[in-house]
Amino acid sequence: MKAYVFPGQGAQFVGMGKDLYENNAEARDLFEKANDILGFRITDLMFNGTEDDLKKTSVTQPAVFLHSVILAKGLGEEFKPDMVAGHSLGEFSALVASGALSFEDGLKLVAARANAMQKACELKPSTMAAIIALPDEKVEEICESVDGVVVCANYNCPGQLVISGEVEAIDAACAKATEAGAKRALKLKVGGAFHSPCMEPARAELAEAIEHTEFHTPVCPVYQNVDALPHTDPAEIKANLVAQLTAPVRWTQTVRNMVADGATEFIELGPGKVLQGLVAKIEKGMTVSGRQ
Repeated sequence: MKAYVFPGQGAQFVGMGKDLYENNAEARDLFEKANDILGFRITDLMFNGTEDDLKKTSVTQPAVFLHSVILAKGLGEEFKPDMVAGHSLGEFSALVASGALSFEDGLKLVAARANAMQKACELKPSTMAAIIALPDEKVEEICESVDGVVVCANYNCPGQLVISGEVEAIDAACAKATEAGAKRALKLKVGGAFHSPCMEPARAELAEAIEHTEFHTPVCPVYQNVDALPHTDPAEIKANLVAQLTAPVRWTQTVRNMVADGATEFIELGPGKVLQGLVAKIEKGMTVSGRQ
């Protein structure tokens, strides 16, 4: 069974999607439609911008989404997923690719999400950090022992967990993780504390946008970040999308559940190869590939 997976923020690179635009008329039409919907030429930033341009949440999220979705649409009849999942932002790509959302509505929601998250980041200094080579339970224990807001945000693969929260709390948790034997406790270059209570203002804003958007039953189960379980009911999908902003991305559990449900091959659609690497670490020996 084929499982298609879609990357999130951080996978972007300058030049992403340029080949698609130049060599495929349908892709070019979708990119131009996106420029119109967003009200600025995101293609200029994707193809010829700077790394700093692409790091802005309001640019990164729609850019990664567009690259992934247009790749999926470009596969045509070849795109026959048995199941899909996306990492954080990638969940929106998965929903559009599987027919739960239209291209236009998906892009509008991603733009609304990115802008809401950007505003939430500006309200309070916050950040994220990767903790390498500690058991998940130990990292959870450290987060609970620290004063201030700090939580586990991304369960990426065994031995790689990202924490998220207020800057001082993250610093304290990193120090404790190092003392506990972590190989690395590295603060990430991100705009704020995604998938933490710091995103509560963004969650409320996104909830309203999602409530006014039409969702459909996808062509296959969508394994969602919040509970790592397969969903096809539009009401459940909407509720999980809203909850995702302040809840952890359970990627390790998602991949394991997809394999338990019959996945034999994982194909990553979008920039970079991050998810291919994570899947290979979570399920050793699994067939993984990608298109970008």
